[in-house]
Amino acid sequence: MATPDPERPGFVLPLLLLAGFRILIDDLHAELARQGHPDLRPLHGFVLQAVGADGTTAGELGQRLGVSKQAAGKTVDRLVALGYLERADDPTDARRKLVRPTQRGVDGLRRSAVVFDELRARWAATLGADRVDAMEDDLRRVTPAQFFRLDVPGWFGG
Repeated sequence: MATPDPERPGFVLPLLLLAGFRILIDDLHAELARQGHPDLRPLHGFVLQAVGADGTTAGELGQRLGVSKQAAGKTVDRLVALGYLERADDPTDARRKLVRPTQRGVDGLRRSAVVFDELRARWAATLGADRVDAMEDDLRRVTPAQFFRLDVPGWFGG
């Protein structure tokens, strides 16, 4: 085991990774607000991703997010009120209600993808494209293949 470097204590790495994440997410939401989505919040992006293009039920959504069905339902209620999600009958099972993205929800996700590309380009302009590529490559080496999990809201809250 390597000798700890007093100039680089271990707890700093997760804090720097979190700070980088926070800056990217804050910059994303500032730009989304300028582009007509002022009500989208970081949690909403996880929810919209978890709902998916085909929709899901509130119970399934809670499982995907790692939160209770009630917590998922409360967030769905908010996103329905904001026009990002809608509730609809499941065409394959009349007993089930689906939650699915509206055109506004799809637009928010599409714009998010474009803005993330722009933010990555900004980091590349500041640090150098090779350094950003290397950072991504290194993070891929130390994270599992299924690195993106939608249950982050539940993990943070649990």
